[in-house]
Amino acid sequence: MAGHSKWANIKRQKAHVDAKKGNVFTKISREIIVAAREGVPNPEGNFQLRVAIEKAKAAGVPKDNIERAIAKGAGTLDGGNGLEAVRYEGYGPGGVAVLIEAWTDNRNRTAADLRAAFSKNGGNLGETGCVSWMFAQKGVVTITGKMDDEDQLLEASLDGGAESYGVLEAGETALVEVFTEVTNLEQLSQVLKNRGYGLTGAELRWIPGTTLEVTEPDQAKTLLKLMDALDSLDDVQTVTANFEMTDDLMEAIAVAQGG
Repeated sequence: MAGHSKWANIKRQKAHVDAKKGNVFTKISREIIVAAREGVPNPEGNFQLRVAIEKAKAAGVPKDNIERAIAKGAGTLDGGNGLEAVRYEGYGPGGVAVLIEAWTDNRNRTAADLRAAFSKNGGNLGETGCVSWMFAQKGVVTITGKMDDEDQLLEASLDGGAESYGVLEAGETALVEVFTEVTNLEQLSQVLKNRGYGLTGAELRWIPGTTLEVTEPDQAKTLLKLMDALDSLDDVQTVTANFEMTDDLMEAIAVAQGG
């Protein structure tokens, strides 16, 4: 999981650049629409909506955009009812398993876009069920800041019902991901927040049960191009893969590609 977590972290760091293209605005707006549609259109009573709004604010999404997305989800403004959640699966270079979650109003368009992205980057779009059995969905809370006492973090995580945690970055601006069951995400988030930890995200994520080590530079480069190509599609909300890659190789490719 380390390699993919590193890739995800690089994507987070580049989010403010991508936001200028409107891609992040589109994805987060759809997240707000679906959260408001599937629960009450009030963040105080809807955890997923609250998380989506916080993510929108962090990305600089204008207040008007947020309010329009909530209205679409609530059905008081046209534009939200056509969206449906669809999961796609496929293989990247070297047989890496790729799981994609999309919200779309046109399945044919989304499938065609995904098929093109796969074929141009050494992979192929597969049939439903071909790789999803390799993944399990978990709740993930991301916290950042100085971690003076890891034992305190462990105690707080356990009190919140966490299953495990991983340190992505150490030091003054530590970055930690804490994992729990899907139904316990809100509880864990609240406990960590109450203990004084700075939460930067709370989401549902697919976690691979087994991983493939990628060491060959050309394969790694093509794989990361595929991940970027899939992630850049407006209909795509999340992209998860089961590869691992060293930080040095990951960063060398990011620098070479202008990341």
